[in-house]
Amino acid sequence: MAIGLALIIILGLLSDYLFRKIRLPGIIGMLFAGILAGPYVLNLIDPALITASSDFRMIALIVILLRAGLATKRETLNRVGRRAVLMGFVPAVFEVAMITCAAPLFFSMSVIEAAILGAAVASVSPAVVVPSMIKFIENKRGAKKGIPTLLLASSSLDNVFVIVIFSALIGMFEGKSTSVLTKLLEIPVSIILGIVSGVIIGFTLYKIFERFQPRATKKGLIVIGAAILFTWLEKTLKPFVAVSALSGVIAIGFIILEKSEPIAHKISQKLGKIWVFAEILLFVLVGTQVNIHVAWNAGLQGAAVIFLGLTARGIGSYVSLSGTDLNFREKIFCVVSYIPKATVQAAIGAVPLSVGVPSGEIILAVAILSILFTAPLGAAAMGVAGERFLEKG
Repeated sequence: MAIGLALIIILGLLSDYLFRKIRLPGIIGMLFAGILAGPYVLNLIDPALITASSDFRMIALIVILLRAGLATKRETLNRVGRRAVLMGFVPAVFEVAMITCAAPLFFSMSVIEAAILGAAVASVSPAVVVPSMIKFIENKRGAKKGIPTLLLASSSLDNVFVIVIFSALIGMFEGKSTSVLTKLLEIPVSIILGIVSGVIIGFTLYKIFERFQPRATKKGLIVIGAAILFTWLEKTLKPFVAVSALSGVIAIGFIILEKSEPIAHKISQKLGKIWVFAEILLFVLVGTQVNIHVAWNAGLQGAAVIFLGLTARGIGSYVSLSGTDLNFREKIFCVVSYIPKATVQAAIGAVPLSVGVPSGEIILAVAILSILFTAPLGAAAMGVAGERFLEKG
């Protein structure tokens, strides 16, 4: 495993450097490095590391979500709250509906299978979106209108919403007494419980830091440890009650910032250094999950379904922002930022196949193809659009 980690670090840093040299986001290079080094191409990474990759990816995602919370001020959150809620589910509804209607025209599948495909593909990737938004916040681009904060919050809500819809559809296929309406009611409950839990954890950590005054590095490690335990708690409670760990992790950082900006900034600086390693780990390991042979089987039909879904998502994103103070260019930036797909598709793409959905292989192929198609495109487009369309405050 140690050799595998060394390869990931070296390949990640090298690919990041090369892609920045050609003026493309470094994360695209890391994704491609993971694809090439992964088990489906050159098979250079230790299988034990691949097996544990979901845990490593979760830790890396926790680091960036904590940084997001530590960069989110109350006044900004108040300003974007309603928009974030709409962006959290309207674009996904548009995309799932479009794919549900379009997929049977391209593939031989039932409506329920097409809906499962839509839910498997629909989620935006916080792993790609959040790091970009953190950079825009640090560079103060779009900060005046809270655009990066809006996308930070809404991308997490989008994930919760789509995963709940996906699990409900899988339950319906398996013949379990799963009502979509009941599952939809779980969404606000899970988000509220996640936020409340995160607030409690954040406040407790703040009190500990005030009382014992540990060094900033130790504070950062304590916060990461608490957030990891929180995600474990989510899995433990899942059979009994749904708790959104993603929302809770952001809330931990938010509360620490609310209670003490100096503590929050010091922790954020330390997390920024940890992120240098975590970013490489996250994107290279996401790349290792991409089976290009499976994606190839989806072909042009899969690409057409993904394109139609993205078009519907873009319309949904624009509709969500109607009536706001964002101008046309800023709305287009938000639409572009909702393109990337990666982590959720890699995690759930194979589930339909494992539970016996007849079109499971097609769903997996389209899910993997969506990563190859949208992650590099979305990451590059966000960088270009952010520089051109967001005002620097």
